[in-house]
Amino acid sequence: MLTPMTDTTDEKSGTTPDENSTSQKTVEAPSEVVASVRKFVAREGGSAKVVLQAIGDAGVRITLVGDANGILGDRVVPDLAAAQAVVDAVDGLEIAEWDRDLTSETTVSPSHYRKMAGWVARQKRFPKARNRAIL
Repeated sequence: MLTPMTDTTDEKSGTTPDENSTSQKTVEAPSEVVASVRKFVAREGGSAKVVLQAIGDAGVRITLVGDANGILGDRVVPDLAAAQAVVDAVDGLEIAEWDRDLTSETTVSPSHYRKMAGWVARQKRFPKARNRAIL
């Protein structure tokens, strides 16, 4: 059942219920994520670009691109509010979007490729493509 939307105010504080809920809700940045991001930024000369990407139920991926060497790093947090709290807690971070310039600056290390590939990286033989008849 839907309830009607109203603009009622709280008589004590003079604020709407939505304002009360947002003012009481503060998000703490996960300390282990903040520590690792600070370490990454220090290794990369004190600054890095950050891309925040929602990855479904897993949360939000904080992708870091170092300004000195363009090294790629990432961490995952539960939601966008936590990701924003991490960005606010670490000096030297600049929020960016994936564009041509940022992509060309990025240097992905071979170990990062292996990590992203998972079990496929350790394979010696691969099955034939299922769609090879149409290729």
